[in-house]
Amino acid sequence: MKVGLVLSKTPAYSETFFLTKIKGLKVSGFEVILFAQRNDNDFSLCDVRLAPVVNKRNKLIQLLKVLVVLIELVIKSPKPFFKFIALEKSANRSLHQIVKNLYNNSHILKSDLDWVHFGFATMAIQSEHVAKAIGAKMGVSFRGFDLDVYPLSHANCYELLFKHVGKVHAISDYMLQQGYKLGLSKSKAFKIITPAINISTFKNENDPALMLNSILTVARLHWIKGLKDTIKAMALLKQKGIDFKYIIVGEGSEYNNLVELIITLQLTNHVFLVGKKSHDEVINYLKNTQMYIQYSESEGFCNAVLEAQAMGLLCVVSDGGALPENVLHEKTGWIFIVHHLYIKMVKYEIDRINKKIFCNTQ
Repeated sequence: MKVGLVLSKTPAYSETFFLTKIKGLKVSGFEVILFAQRNDNDFSLCDVRLAPVVNKRNKLIQLLKVLVVLIELVIKSPKPFFKFIALEKSANRSLHQIVKNLYNNSHILKSDLDWVHFGFATMAIQSEHVAKAIGAKMGVSFRGFDLDVYPLSHANCYELLFKHVGKVHAISDYMLQQGYKLGLSKSKAFKIITPAINISTFKNENDPALMLNSILTVARLHWIKGLKDTIKAMALLKQKGIDFKYIIVGEGSEYNNLVELIITLQLTNHVFLVGKKSHDEVINYLKNTQMYIQYSESEGFCNAVLEAQAMGLLCVVSDGGALPENVLHEKTGWIFIVHHLYIKMVKYEIDRINKKIFCNTQ
C-alpha cells in the first residue's frame, strides 16, 4: 500500500512525530512518499516529491511553467487531470483558482497512491479534491494551530475538507471536539493519538543548586501562548521581593511586544527571551530549571509540557485546550483556569479590524 504524506517542508531532525510516523509505516510494510514544497535538509528517509516552484517575480516565466506542467499532466495523468477539474468546478471555484490548484498539486496528481494524508489541516486547503481525483482515500491530522488559530481569520476554511476527508487523526480529544464545532461530521472515522516522548531522553538529573528559583517556558511567541499574562505574573513575584529568573525559549511575532512589556514592568533582570534553541539545548534548560509554566489560552496537547513532567519539574499549566489531558492535576502538576479562548478570539478580531481601519486612514 502506498501512502502519500503531505507537509509544507521535509521534517527537521527535531520533528520526531513525523520521523517516527514515516519509520513506523515503512517497518509495517507501507511505501511512503513525502510531498512537500521544499527539502531544506536533504531528507532521505523516504521518497520526496517537491511541488513546482512558484515564480512571483516574473509572471511570463511563471505562465510558461504552468503551461508545461498542465501539458505534462494531460499527457501522463489525463484521468486525474480532468476529474480534478470537474470536482473543482462542482465547488464553484474560479478558472484562475482551478489552474492554480492544478499547478500546486501537480506533484500529487501524477502519483499512484492508496492514501493521501495531510500532516496539518491547513495543508489540505485548496487540495481537498486531490485524493478523490487520483482514486485514493484521504486522511488529515488535527493540530493546535489548525483549529484554534487559523479559522479565526478564515471562516469556513475547512468546509470542503470536512466533506471529503475519509479519516481524521486528532492529537487530543479537545482537538476532535474543536473539529466538530467547526463543522466536522460526527459520522467521520477518527483516531485520537496523542503526542509522546522518549522518556529515556528526559531523565530527572536536575542540579538543585542551578535550578533554584528558575522558571521556564518553551513556546512560540504568539498571543495564544498566554506569555503576556505570565510575564505580568512575574511582576507580582518581583513586588513580593521574590528573587527568580524566568526564561522563555522560542521565537515569533510577539517578540517586540513582549520586550516592551518586560521593560515597562522593569523585569529586564528577571525575564529573558533567549530565542529559538535546538532540542538538546532545550533539554539543558529543563535540567537547570525548578518550575515549568505553560499558561496558554489553548494547546492542541503540548510536547514541551510532557518533557517537563518527565524531567520531574514542578509544572504549572492553564486549562487551555488539551492541557488537562496532558497534566494530572496535583499529581504531575497543577492546572489553573485561564480566560476562555472565545474572549481572546473576539479581542483578536477587534484588534485586526482596528488595525485595518487605521492603515486605510493613513
